[in-house]
Amino acid sequence: MEGSALAVSLLEIVELPGGEFVLRRAGASGEVLVEIRFSPESREYLSDAGLEVAKAMIEAGIQLAASMAGGEAELEFIGERDTSGRVLH
Repeated sequence: MEGSALAVSLLEIVELPGGEFVLRRAGASGEVLVEIRFSPESREYLSDAGLEVAKAMIEAGIQLAASMAGGEAELEFIGERDTSGRVLH
């Protein structure tokens, strides 16, 4: 678009040591935008699929919010591990 800039903010999904999943700005250790915490029973049921379920929940929420605002969300997730927990960009 001529005369306008597209603001892009990279977000990441991080699995914290306690098992919670958080959405935050990439590279930031600051404010958490979304937190997902599964009960012990749910974690047992999900086994290793917790990150994928959290990703699907966050993706659906972002797409719904974009749709309600009259736009579309373009999302791309790239998996990566770091020393502070599991990160999904």
